[in-house]
Amino acid sequence: MAVCGLGHCARRLLGSLCGRSVQSVPQLRGVRPPAAGQPGSYQAQSAQAARDPAAFWGPLARDTLVWDTPYHTVWDCDFSSGKIGWFLGGQLNVSVNCLDQHVQKCPESVALIWERDEPGTEVRITYRELLETTCRLANMLKRHGICRGDRVAIYMPVSPLAVAAMLACARIGAVHTVVFAGFSAESLAGRINDAKCKVIITFNQGLRGGRVVELKKIVDEAVKHCPTIQHVLVAHRTDNKVHMGHRDIPLEQEMAKEDPVCAPESMGSEDMLFLLYTSGSTGTPKGLVHTQAGYLLYAALTHRLVFDYRPGDVFGCVADIGWITGHSYVVYGPLCNGATSVLFESTPVYPDAGRYWETVQRLKINQFYGAPTAVRLLLKYGDSWVKKYDRSSLRTLGSVGEPINFEAWEWLHKVVGDSRCTLVDTWWQTETGGICIAPRPSEEGAEILPGMAMRPFFGIVPVLMDEKGKVVEGGNVSGALCLSRAWPGMARTIYGDHKRFMEAYFKPYPGHYFTGDGAYRTECGYYQITGRMDDVINISGHRLGTAEIEDAMSNHPAVPETAVIGYPHDIKGEVAFAFIVLKDDTGDTDAVLKELRSAVATKIAKYAVPDQILVVKRLPKTRSGKVMRRLLRKIITGRTQDLGDTTTLEDPSVITEILSSYQKYKDKQAASQ
Repeated sequence: MAVCGLGHCARRLLGSLCGRSVQSVPQLRGVRPPAAGQPGSYQAQSAQAARDPAAFWGPLARDTLVWDTPYHTVWDCDFSSGKIGWFLGGQLNVSVNCLDQHVQKCPESVALIWERDEPGTEVRITYRELLETTCRLANMLKRHGICRGDRVAIYMPVSPLAVAAMLACARIGAVHTVVFAGFSAESLAGRINDAKCKVIITFNQGLRGGRVVELKKIVDEAVKHCPTIQHVLVAHRTDNKVHMGHRDIPLEQEMAKEDPVCAPESMGSEDMLFLLYTSGSTGTPKGLVHTQAGYLLYAALTHRLVFDYRPGDVFGCVADIGWITGHSYVVYGPLCNGATSVLFESTPVYPDAGRYWETVQRLKINQFYGAPTAVRLLLKYGDSWVKKYDRSSLRTLGSVGEPINFEAWEWLHKVVGDSRCTLVDTWWQTETGGICIAPRPSEEGAEILPGMAMRPFFGIVPVLMDEKGKVVEGGNVSGALCLSRAWPGMARTIYGDHKRFMEAYFKPYPGHYFTGDGAYRTECGYYQITGRMDDVINISGHRLGTAEIEDAMSNHPAVPETAVIGYPHDIKGEVAFAFIVLKDDTGDTDAVLKELRSAVATKIAKYAVPDQILVVKRLPKTRSGKVMRRLLRKIITGRTQDLGDTTTLEDPSVITEILSSYQKYKDKQAASQ
């Protein structure tokens, strides 16, 4: 790997790729620490943010971000038309806010600690080193034809170079779309084509849990179907050689030719920063658009206040950068705040179940932010793997991606946190850009209840809606969770399809943003998320539309019909259960099931493969032909005594039929164990 012309800091970064209780509420400039009854209290600030967004967000944006040109209008939003605009007229560069401002003050402070897959081999990258690498990569992108507004795909695992790629795009005004490096070639190609990306950046291979992932091979397969791709930039995570075609460019060699200084592009507040694809209730993933200033401010503010971030802390979010959690709380939020952010490349159980906690001890992590799925998995290994390591550096624990169950919350709080760390169960979405409901910030000494997101963040105004679209008032009530006010971090549209954006988020409850989740509000006004209300399931914290799985399976010639639902799983939270109808002349059923699992893995990702597939003669349908998935869900979860209204079923006897098939299926499973 040629790194000889890069300069010391970039050479060191690239060379590392190959195998060689209650806390006080934190401060942000412009936001005072709350104290009950005082003008700066949580209640007072929340009320101001809801009542007068301009007076609340305006000074925060001015004092927190580095501007090229001041904004003239704080906000201009109208949910009825889907118009969302913040800090209008302002110009800035996100990479300057995340890098240059800190390099000017403290160039040798550590920006990133890369916890590589190989245990105990962390690499520390300073802000100066990250800026130099970002500039070289930015110059390289420009030399290969990438201009302001062009889209760049990033198909890389968690690594400093992946972060530099995101920031390099931001520096020159290009739009990045990071695709989770576990997605299949078909899923990758679909996202590239929707965004019309001109370049894709990847590694020759990835490493995860001691296993090699053939990233370049997946990219090669994907770009066969991507006419807009002009170049594939290939970095090296391992020393293994991969095929290099006419479009392929060795990243390290090309970066060696570039200048370590790149003038930042001045971007309008509402210019696109990145696209991130997420699943919806239809079969097509949607590219959510996040813009510059509002997103960055919201990510930085929530990072500082929810997690009690203090200068000098080591912030450990173990999410992948392919998800919004990695964007907001591995990259943009922490770096805007000048934090040291941990990049975790491995898995919670490699080489053993103590990996997280050994990392906490060695890196002296102060905040640890992860998914309930991992907590539930580690809980089953017992307490000894946790108590083996010193976790005294921890102050805040966080949960993200799905509602956390009581047992997992208690274990995380009492065993991992020794009952002394603040535990924040955070609710938010790809669409929201940052945390919307969490136990902190709050008044000094305010209670935290297990397994509950609790309090809206500043500027977030939740309402619950009933089935008729009426606001549900008071406490001890449930309903559809909607947000009645715009906030700076929210997505602006679906790329190329604003109509779908309106129909998905603003049409169900006019005048409100519909989250797709249900929620319960206590007598005290705290919020608990009860789960998805649409046909979206949450597998290990990853949202996945059931229609996507159905589409992948229904392409099989032996499968005329299929229906997929989500059902509870003790580790993953939810998993997919598929009901399929086979043609009468189908021969080897087991072979078909194997082919269906392979099809889902190939078209979407391995984590999307249904845990169970049940062959049935027919599906429960209404007279108009709509599949009644709620009945299938009740069959699988054992709630057949409460099927609800079945009068719209075309033939009610189908329920008895499916119940019989399901019982035989369970008996067969039990006999084989």
